[in-house]
Amino acid sequence: MKKLCLTALVALCSVALAPTAFAADTTTKTTAKKPAPKKKAPAKKKAVAAAPAQPDEGSELWSCKENNNLYIKGDMKRDQVLTMFWEGRNYKLPRQQTTTGADRFYDAASGMDLVVIPAKAMLFTHRDGGSRLADECMTKEMSEQNKLAPTQSNELIKITN
Repeated sequence: MKKLCLTALVALCSVALAPTAFAADTTTKTTAKKPAPKKKAPAKKKAVAAAPAQPDEGSELWSCKENNNLYIKGDMKRDQVLTMFWEGRNYKLPRQQTTTGADRFYDAASGMDLVVIPAKAMLFTHRDGGSRLADECMTKEMSEQNKLAPTQSNELIKITN
């Protein structure tokens, strides 16, 4: 009889505790889930300075193949930094030393590389694998009067002769 009463008591207790055990399991499952990510407010965009639509005053037009144009401001014969206007934007290009005699103006930050030889100027970019942006660029005088580009090397040739 004692065994029967003890078995009945255990059965009643287990039935009474079973719903709370299931409830505890469901609450742990819901609290174990990660909370839904909060939506962030869109980041404020930094104010970008408007690109100049026109080249600086005093810039010289260089017409290139495929109807490309660039404007150069500065004296290639003596200036250490030129301003080049290309596709709606000004670039400051510092002079680079070369062993070939060509005038090279290169800005590592923008990747723009202007190479001027006596017959023409060429514009390259060193971004995205590098490519030639403009070729056979000449001033009006160069194309109409067969003049050489106003490079530093041409000035040195005149002085030494």
